[in-house]
Amino acid sequence: MAWPSQRVLFPRPPCGALQQFIGDLHEITQVLQAFDAKPSSLKLNLYRMTTAEAATELRREFARRDWDRKATKRIVFELAIHVAIAVAGIVIFMDFHNTGVRVFGILVSTFGCMGVGTNTHTSTHYGTSDKRWVNEALSYLGYPMFLGLSATYWWHKHVVLHHPAPNVVGVDSDADLLPWFAFTADEIRASSGLRRFYYERLQFWLFPLALALNNFGLQKCSWTHLIPILCHSTGRKSAHWIDLSAMALHYVIWIGVPLFFLPLPAVAGFYILRTILLGYAMYAILAPGHFPAEAQRMTSEARNSVGFFAVQTAGTVSFRTGLLGRFLCSGLEYQVEHHLFPNISHVHYPEVSVVVQKFCAEHGLSYRSYSWAMALWKSWAVLRFPQQVVGRGDIPVPANRGAS
Repeated sequence: MAWPSQRVLFPRPPCGALQQFIGDLHEITQVLQAFDAKPSSLKLNLYRMTTAEAATELRREFARRDWDRKATKRIVFELAIHVAIAVAGIVIFMDFHNTGVRVFGILVSTFGCMGVGTNTHTSTHYGTSDKRWVNEALSYLGYPMFLGLSATYWWHKHVVLHHPAPNVVGVDSDADLLPWFAFTADEIRASSGLRRFYYERLQFWLFPLALALNNFGLQKCSWTHLIPILCHSTGRKSAHWIDLSAMALHYVIWIGVPLFFLPLPAVAGFYILRTILLGYAMYAILAPGHFPAEAQRMTSEARNSVGFFAVQTAGTVSFRTGLLGRFLCSGLEYQVEHHLFPNISHVHYPEVSVVVQKFCAEHGLSYRSYSWAMALWKSWAVLRFPQQVVGRGDIPVPANRGAS
């Protein structure tokens, strides 16, 4: 049997086809060279479109896996447990006169109240239920009634300003603690004299003490936001009156009712200590997502020069917790996932996280995740080692980097 000839095994292509192939290859090379010569802003727009299309497909994948379904029953069940824990702490405080046991009761109640706040945080993003009124009712329960914070203030500060522009200087007030604390090298360079000495030498050490006033400061901001709106008909809505009523109920529930059973010093002591502890708890849950130096701060110009997904992932860090931490945080440990898809029920974030990490890796987006302890340390360390601001100098938006 004769073997086929080499000419049969590897036939030579027709001359015309070969020339056509070479011509096509030359044309492709010219297109690539032309693209490389385009301004970076145009290439960024093309990249942006590709990422947006991938995000749309990601949404379809969420729908196929039922992750866009509002897990109302489970979230409300978890909320009921948080409320029960908060009430149990109050009962412990009222039934026992031992100082140590009473302090334990305050700690238990604070844990429950913080859990109510993080759980209803999902509601402020309309992620608890498909019914708008359910989300809003739970928001009023969690923020004004349990935490003493105005719901309309939170919607404005957190949902309207912070979420579209995390860590954007001049837009996101969460990234601005001036004049008390300076996060960036620019803020320190702009200071002088005793103020600069304070920023460089003292703020790092005094910050943990100042956190005791954290929730009191938020309560003050709530009132200064709500009262002027109520005093002027322009911009005033029924939501502001509901907010005011819920804020008033906060003081009735946490101060007025306990006065029927306990003397004023005990009630005042409980409320003040609980509010102090809530300030620390809020910092421990919310700060690790945006305070570490790895969560880049950027100018508005830098924000406008990149896409939505780059802004969200560059200014955000996720952190890992155990079982109890996951129950307390209600999905806030998944900050990157939450910023990309804020209206998803938080119970889906552990599964969503796997897909989001792959999405970020494939599209050159930042995804950082640290242990809770490490994220807390980094949130504090930035006060000693201030970060640079993207858009000032030659500081680029960070590419995707792994983290342990």
